[in-house]
Amino acid sequence: MDSPRPDLVGLHEHPEWQKPLFAALARRGVRFEPFDVTRAAFSNMEAPRAPLYFNQASPSAYLRGNTRAVPLALACMRTLERLGARVLNGADVFALELSKSVQASLLESLGIATPRSITFNDASALRAHAAAITWPAVLKPDQGGSGARIQVVDSLQEVEDIFRRDPANWLPDNLFLLQEYLPHDPEQGIVRLEFVGGELLYAMRVKTHGRFNLCPSPVCNPDDGAGMCELPAHEPVAAPPVEFHPYPEVPPEAVATARRIVQAVGLDVGGIEYLDTTDGRRVFYDINANSNLRPSVAEAFGFDPFERVVDYLEREIARGR
Repeated sequence: MDSPRPDLVGLHEHPEWQKPLFAALARRGVRFEPFDVTRAAFSNMEAPRAPLYFNQASPSAYLRGNTRAVPLALACMRTLERLGARVLNGADVFALELSKSVQASLLESLGIATPRSITFNDASALRAHAAAITWPAVLKPDQGGSGARIQVVDSLQEVEDIFRRDPANWLPDNLFLLQEYLPHDPEQGIVRLEFVGGELLYAMRVKTHGRFNLCPSPVCNPDDGAGMCELPAHEPVAAPPVEFHPYPEVPPEAVATARRIVQAVGLDVGGIEYLDTTDGRRVFYDINANSNLRPSVAEAFGFDPFERVVDYLEREIARGR
């Protein structure tokens, strides 16, 4: 006998990230099924198994040997949406998360301060834009993830040398950005705002200590610094662990700007990052559809973040009925 159809299917790829959410769903008695996209297949002839899907795939999958998970997840979501299923953080949102260059263009089109960016697929092509580049600059892959391959560079020659020494730096999608470096107070760090269903869940300050892997999951960035995830090659190995602090006094105008981004993107569950520069600008620079929530930060606000996500998922399931 076929098992009852679930109310919710969760697309995922990381072996640990989804455990707290799946545990919360089970505690609440939600009928759900996980769908691991690392080694998977789907058919265009089969009706969606559930009316509601929740995408939790990550652009950083290639760092864990799961490069093929990203294109399958995107194709699967596009198929599901064509077949009538609703996908939270669906294909369009996921495609935006996969491209820092499109994020930069979106923020610019909304009139929101964002770093100047040049997108390129050959380092020598940057020379045509040399007059517009200020140094130092930030080099980052278009398909980001966990800070991999991000580094601060000081010249076009340095950029060309990076790719000449190791062509594998172009992975996973052969596209990079050279982005404006944003000087800021390291004691203030950056700010990440987590949203669920269009509303602020919590805000936190993140002190980076020069690191680029700012994944909020305790699996990747535990308080003792001994995480499961591999450190990006250019991170300062001797630096202290990344610090995550509750930020209840986040400025309302920053929340309002982030909410505009969430609404423009159609982001169901996700995080928006910004920093305040030393010259007085508030600059938004990252849109994350895969939110790895930080229980210790949410606890400071008096709740379990995964229970709040399940509240939202239950409302969306009921709405679909």
